[in-house]
Amino acid sequence: MNEDLRNVVLGVLATGVSASLGWLARTYLWRRTLRRKQAFFGLRDGSECLLVVNRKAGSERAVHNVDVSALLELSALIKDCGARPEIVQHDEARQGLGDRAEFCVGGPYSNRRMAAHLSSLLPGLTMNVESEPVADRSKFTVGDEVYRLVNGASEHAILARLTGGEGGRPVFLLCGQAAVANHAASRYLARHHEKLARKHGSGPFVLLLKVVNSDAYGPDVVELVADVTRAARTAPVTAPEPAGT
Repeated sequence: MNEDLRNVVLGVLATGVSASLGWLARTYLWRRTLRRKQAFFGLRDGSECLLVVNRKAGSERAVHNVDVSALLELSALIKDCGARPEIVQHDEARQGLGDRAEFCVGGPYSNRRMAAHLSSLLPGLTMNVESEPVADRSKFTVGDEVYRLVNGASEHAILARLTGGEGGRPVFLLCGQAAVANHAASRYLARHHEKLARKHGSGPFVLLLKVVNSDAYGPDVVELVADVTRAARTAPVTAPEPAGT
């Protein structure tokens, strides 16, 4: 074998080894990223999770078309993790927490399961479900802070990752003051789940988001108002009743 042929063979071998190492490195990084994503969402290859949907106001079964968009985004996240969603209506989801990961969408006025989650998991957070007075409709109260709805200009949403039960699988709450806020929360989760996983790991968090000028921008422009984890998970102090009552 002459010198030129040997150099060609060695060059081909070096190129092949470099390509193989590059492929192995990319595969390793992809798998590590996938495992982190699966751990954050509480999903495994081939597993099932619960996707709880609310109902459109004034309807017994229909889902708001904007909420359908939120469900599609969540379904894409679930599929990326190699899992399958079981979609159930809010009043048909009768199971505890922890056995399967869960994504619960909609406010407590249209989603009974969301109302149960807020009551049991977030005692320091309430959402007004009364239609009157109009100014207080759908307002969030977190500790001493109040966040009101301004349709088309300022709609808020709660995005939370919480755990409960023996299985340890998380439940994600996407609770908006309007359907566009539910969609915005799902889009925020899809865009920022890596950042959230780095910051919070597998621990709980409760974020208050605000959709800015949805009449013009839809669910795309979202601001993080505050991390309200501590306040939302802390039950309010009840004043003791006077003696003799």
